[in-house]
Amino acid sequence: MSEAAIAEIKAHCSDPTRIESWLNANGAKYIGEDHQVDTYFSVPQGRLKLREGKVENTLIYYNRQENKGIKNSQVQFMKLEPGQVSALKQILLSVHTVLVVVDKLRKIFFIENVKFHIDQVSSLGSFVEIEAIGNKEHEFSELVKQCNEYQSLLSILDSDCIAASYSDLLIKKQQS
Repeated sequence: MSEAAIAEIKAHCSDPTRIESWLNANGAKYIGEDHQVDTYFSVPQGRLKLREGKVENTLIYYNRQENKGIKNSQVQFMKLEPGQVSALKQILLSVHTVLVVVDKLRKIFFIENVKFHIDQVSSLGSFVEIEAIGNKEHEFSELVKQCNEYQSLLSILDSDCIAASYSDLLIKKQQS
């Protein structure tokens, strides 16, 4: 199991091609395109999700303040081999209720410790995420500075930033 501190920004993205072009032109390492299915489970606090994909298969537990702009997330995660995902999902389904399933196509890029996602989320649309990932040596203020810098460089407007997670947006949409 691993832990990380993450400063992140999530925003609506009207022009994913522009974001991808900027990342490619500025030396971002392209990790790949991943069809990800995130199953969120009901837990007493925080969020627990099982991510199933071709690039990333991970059990993730996190607490995050839900605010517009930069969010502070404390994350615990365990990377899984593809063969482990199905068995773990069955165990989780036997003890937890499913809250929501988020289905997305995600392009993943890195510049040093900063991870960029260009997401097409089923039923929600296009988004961009910037995650400055740190460990015990990183001050959170430095992670925030990185997020702010890339938000500016990518011309992401504050008005495009969203407070809610994809799971919350889908739950709200299902309830209306």
